[in-house]
Amino acid sequence: MSLDSFTDSVDEAVSGFFEPIAKWLGEVVFYSVPVGGTQLPLIVAWLVVAGVVFTAWFGGVQIRKFRLAVNVVRGKYDEKGSTGEVNHFQALTAAVSGTVGLGNIAGVAVAVSIGGPGATFWMILCGLLGMATKFVEVTLGVKYREVHADGTVSGGPMHYLPKGLAERFGSRGKTLGKVLAVLASAFVLFFGLFGGNLFQVNQSYAQLVSVTGGESGMLGSSAGALFFGILIAALVGIVLLGGIRSIASVTSKLVPAMAGIYIAACLVVILVNVTAVPAAISTIIEGAFNPQGVAGGVLGALIIGFKRAAFSNEAGLGSAPIAHSAVKTKHPASEGLVALLEPFIDTVIICTMTALTIVIANPASYVELRNGGESIGGVTITSDAFATVLPWFPYILTIAVMLFAISTVLTWGYYCMKAWTHLFGRSKASEITFKVMYTLVAVAGSLLTLQTLIDMADAVLFMLAVINIIGLYLLAPVVKRELNHFLDFVRRRDAGQDTEADEDEDQEPVKTTV
Repeated sequence: MSLDSFTDSVDEAVSGFFEPIAKWLGEVVFYSVPVGGTQLPLIVAWLVVAGVVFTAWFGGVQIRKFRLAVNVVRGKYDEKGSTGEVNHFQALTAAVSGTVGLGNIAGVAVAVSIGGPGATFWMILCGLLGMATKFVEVTLGVKYREVHADGTVSGGPMHYLPKGLAERFGSRGKTLGKVLAVLASAFVLFFGLFGGNLFQVNQSYAQLVSVTGGESGMLGSSAGALFFGILIAALVGIVLLGGIRSIASVTSKLVPAMAGIYIAACLVVILVNVTAVPAAISTIIEGAFNPQGVAGGVLGALIIGFKRAAFSNEAGLGSAPIAHSAVKTKHPASEGLVALLEPFIDTVIICTMTALTIVIANPASYVELRNGGESIGGVTITSDAFATVLPWFPYILTIAVMLFAISTVLTWGYYCMKAWTHLFGRSKASEITFKVMYTLVAVAGSLLTLQTLIDMADAVLFMLAVINIIGLYLLAPVVKRELNHFLDFVRRRDAGQDTEADEDEDQEPVKTTV
C-alpha cells in the first residue's frame, strides 16, 4: 500500500468515526440564534459580553493603563529576585505567537468579503473589549501559578480555577474548581494537538507546495510531505525540550520577525495606493453602520466582525495565561497589563492591516466573492491583494505562513505540556511520552488533514471559554485587589521610594511543588 493511499484511508476512517460527534458538538457549542435577519453564535456573544463587563468593571483599564503596559514590557518596573522563567517581553511574544496565525491572513479576508468592509470596524471594537478580558485572566494566571522545585512554572485555568474558587468559596469551591480544572486541561490538550499543531503544519505545507510547483513540484509527493513533516517535528521537538525558556527565546525573535514581514508588506500596498486610503477608511466606517449586500445589515456586519476577532485573539479562552504565568514578577497585575497588549497586536493592528490592505487593493477575487461569487480560500484573497503591487508576494507570504505556523505549534506545545502534566503528572516518563506524541502529530500534519478532528478541536476550545469566563466573573474582585496593589507599587517606584524591602513582605508566597 502506498503512503498516499494509506493516509487517505486514515483520513476517511477518522472522519467517518468522528464526523457525527463533531457535527453535534459544533451545533451545541456554536449554537446560533436569529438576530436582525442573521445568525448570532451565542458563544461569540458570551465572549463579547465578558469584554464589555470587564471593561466597565475595571474602568477601561485597556485605555487608561495602555502606556503603563508598554512601560512594563520595556522593563521599567522589573524587580530583582522575582520568581519566574522569562521576562515580560518574552512572555508576551510567546503568548502572541499562539494567537497570531493563519486566522489573521485567511480569516480576516473571509470576514471582509462576507461582512463587507464594515466588519473591520466591529472587529477592532471587539479586539479593544477583549483586551480587558485578557487582563483579567492573565492576572489570575500569575496570581495562582505554581513554582516547581526545579524552578519551572505552571499556570493557567487548570490552576487558578481550583485555587481561586477554593480561596473564595471554601470546600464547595474547591470541589467545583478541581472538576473544572480537569475539563480545562482536557480541552486545552485536545485543541493543542489538532488545532494548534496538526492544522498549522498542514496549512503551512499546503502553502509551501503551492509556490513550489504544486502537486507536481518537488514537495508535492508523499515523500516530500513526509520530509516536511519530519523537519518541522524535529525543530519543534528540539525547542520543546528546552521548555518555556527555549520557546520564549525562539518566539521573541520569530514573532517580531513574522509581524514585521507581514506589516511591511501591508504598508507597501497601502503606500502605493496611499491616495485610496481616505476612501477605504470612509468605506469601512460607512460599511459598519450602513452595509450593503450583508445579511442582517448592521447586525450582520457586527456579528461577522466580532466573530472574527473573538476567534483570532482568544481573549477569555484561558489559553494565554498558561504562557504568561511563567513571567518573572512579584505583581500578578503587572503581567495582566502586559497581556492586554496581545489583542491589540493581534486584532487591532495585524487583522486591521490585513483588512485595510484588501479593501484598498480590491483584488478581483475579493470583488467576485463580494458580488456573490463562489467561496474561495481566504489566503487566496489576501495573497491576491498583495500581488496587485508585489507579484512575487506569494513567496513572502509562504515565509510568513511558515513563521506563523512554527511559532503557533511551539506555543501550543507548551500549553499542551502543562495540560498533560496536570492530568498525568510531571514525571520524566510522562513528559517524554507527551513530547513523542506531540512530535508524531506534527509529522502527521503534512500527511493528513483530519478536518473532522480539527472542527472538534475548535468547538472544544470554545467550550473552555464557558468554564473560564464563569471563573473570571467569580474571581474579578481578586484581580481588582491585585491591580490596586501594583498601581501603588508603581506610584512609589515613580516617586523614587524604596520598593525592594517591603515587596517581599507584601506578597503572598508562591506555592512550590515538586
